[in-house]
Amino acid sequence: MNSPAIARPSSLRGWLRSTQLTALASLLVVTAVAQSTNTPIAPTAADTAWRELQGAFQQPPIPSEWKGKQPTPEQRDAYLAEQGRLAVIAADKAKAFIAQYPNSDKLAEAKRQYARMLQTAVALGNKDRATELEALQAERLKDPNTPEQERFNIRAQALIKEMQAGMKEGDDQLAAYEKVARQLLKEFPKQSEPYQMLLSIAGSADEKHAQVLLKEIAAADIPEELKEQAKALAARYERVGQPLEIKFKATNDQEVDLQNMKGKVVLVDFWATWCGPCVKEIPNVRATYEKLHAKGFEIVGISFDSDRKKLDDFVEKEKMPWVQYFDGKGWGNEIGKKYGINSIPAMWLIDKKGMLRELNARADLEKKVEKLLAEK
Repeated sequence: MNSPAIARPSSLRGWLRSTQLTALASLLVVTAVAQSTNTPIAPTAADTAWRELQGAFQQPPIPSEWKGKQPTPEQRDAYLAEQGRLAVIAADKAKAFIAQYPNSDKLAEAKRQYARMLQTAVALGNKDRATELEALQAERLKDPNTPEQERFNIRAQALIKEMQAGMKEGDDQLAAYEKVARQLLKEFPKQSEPYQMLLSIAGSADEKHAQVLLKEIAAADIPEELKEQAKALAARYERVGQPLEIKFKATNDQEVDLQNMKGKVVLVDFWATWCGPCVKEIPNVRATYEKLHAKGFEIVGISFDSDRKKLDDFVEKEKMPWVQYFDGKGWGNEIGKKYGINSIPAMWLIDKKGMLRELNARADLEKKVEKLLAEK
């Protein structure tokens, strides 16, 4: 079963936000002024407790040693463990505030933060709070004052969890994920997130089904940014059957030009050493290369890394003999930008005539390569 692709993060802080570690909290300062006397109103006990509670919702500062580079797995694990510990503390403080000040005008926000912090705590390993979280989420769904976005998030997490629990080896993961998206679209027709899910599916589906999904997205009442992403993906599918122009000097100083590789079947692998799903695919890619290289199969790696030494060391360690493109620009990778790559891994297959034939080569890679090698 393929792992989902890694979508492009905008920054390190964006990466942290994508793990849902940041609690949304507004610093509310009581500065009410009496209309008749202009004398400041003394804060109540609830006001004081609320201000103190805000500190518990604050995200710890990003370690200075992370700036400008990816954290090590050990650094990341330590940071996430600390986030989990602080989330438990924040959840308990919010719960205590709710019980102590049921008439506070901050009650609704306190309930949202309690749910958010408890969810973060469970996601980061505090499984002993899972039952409490389930009960709270059920209560939040029944509460008519719960914002729709929070309601959507609760249902999405529940449906995905249910999907994952029911998945078996060999099941169609894309079909199951689309079923979740369809259910969410039915329950929340005004939300754009289900269409974002459909767009993600279109990026990994076969061309025919992808085109159907992209037309549906284009016709939906959703933000223009999402429609533009759908148009960009549709344009990518339009490249199928066309020559692919990629030319560069590889990390081993070899001059690479796809148009000079006619007669070969070429896998263009957009990847990075820091991309978990990319690394997970390497054994399968390497096995296919070792089996079919002598029959005319080549691989061209397009690395989204920013650290050349890390890339070189990784390639040597993993015994990856094929050429690698590296420009050190990360998500600003020039070839990636040219072809609209916004998630990795992305694996494209080029036939012996130099034409792009497959945008989703991850599934059944060996069979797809053998089929193209058998063509005249």
